[in-house]
Amino acid sequence: MVSSADTAWVLLSSALVLLMIPGLAFFYGGLVRGKNVAGTIMQVIVTMGVVGVMWVLWGYSLTFGPSIGGFIGNLEWFALSGVSATEPGPYSDTIPHQAFMAFQGMFAMITPAIIIGGFAERIRFSSFLLFIVLWTTVVYIPVAHWVWGNGGWLNELGALDFAGGTVVHIKSGVAALVAALIIGKRLGYSDQPTAPHNVPMVVLGAGLLWFGWFGFNAGSALAPDSNAVNAFVVTNIAAAAGVISWTATSWLFDRKPSVIGAAAGAVAGLVAITPAAGFVGAMPAVVTGAVAGIFCYWAVEILHKLRVDDSLAVLGVHGIGGTWGALATGLFVGVGYGALAEGVSRGDQLLYQLIGAAAAWGWAFLATGVILLTIKATFGLRLRGRDEEAGLDASQHGEAAYS
Repeated sequence: MVSSADTAWVLLSSALVLLMIPGLAFFYGGLVRGKNVAGTIMQVIVTMGVVGVMWVLWGYSLTFGPSIGGFIGNLEWFALSGVSATEPGPYSDTIPHQAFMAFQGMFAMITPAIIIGGFAERIRFSSFLLFIVLWTTVVYIPVAHWVWGNGGWLNELGALDFAGGTVVHIKSGVAALVAALIIGKRLGYSDQPTAPHNVPMVVLGAGLLWFGWFGFNAGSALAPDSNAVNAFVVTNIAAAAGVISWTATSWLFDRKPSVIGAAAGAVAGLVAITPAAGFVGAMPAVVTGAVAGIFCYWAVEILHKLRVDDSLAVLGVHGIGGTWGALATGLFVGVGYGALAEGVSRGDQLLYQLIGAAAAWGWAFLATGVILLTIKATFGLRLRGRDEEAGLDASQHGEAAYS
């Protein structure tokens, strides 16, 4: 029976997750140089449009439709055929099927937008659009089905991912790494300043992400119940712990506490608690967020020393944070909240989490590489040198962020 309260909760949570995408645009827009602000924001915003339409046409059906061999859904719900606005679907008995579809659509929109940070300031807009369509179809949809779809093989195995550590963050982080390697470093990466142009904009974006993340995690309970309350509380705790640990680490090793680092630490904590939010209590959330801040700080530093131009630290924050979060879920499930599944030992659960993380890493790395190399060989990926020097704003869109 459809519940008005549950439906209202999921619709509100969907709106909160949607707000995260403009938040990401601000976050990334502040991190790039001034000549690329409008172009970077455009990439994030247009992803909302492209994936929003894709999700309705084939994305939702392939992700959550009846499973084909545990790998992908079928096209039974193509163009929302049979997806009711009044009757519940197979994923919840208390909300209309379309409400669930809309909530999951927000996850589908933000995931490819996160990848933008890996190739910021140097990709052609037309090639970017093609990449988003192909990547969402070939990478996002199958793995989301594996983890969340009825009959998905990781779902059947018992791998846990409450709100998207594996589905959203590991895949986007790994894809950003592959993009950085294939597209190459920005012009002047070694000898020109590439520092963020607007620190307040970064902090505003991080604040919007933190706010919207309550819908991301607590909304995944699909009802305003104890699961939602716990997810809400541990989400905030982990973000706060991430702020402290990243700030402390940067203060210790860089001699000054970084404002950008504090914002990144909040996001790292949020990423890490995402897969565990429905399964762990307050103290594990402190540990998960604090360790994420440290791990992600060092991941960013190591990539920089290796001279990999993951421009906005997507692998370091999302890929490493999501991987740690997936493993932390296995380490802490049932500690303070929730419980291990009947007949499953902690060692079993850790193994399931490791398999899930490894599957996401492997598929995202391989499929993203094939997609990008194909586009590179056919249409081209990278801006011409003079266009990259001029910046995305002038060369791709003919308008500046600041007049």
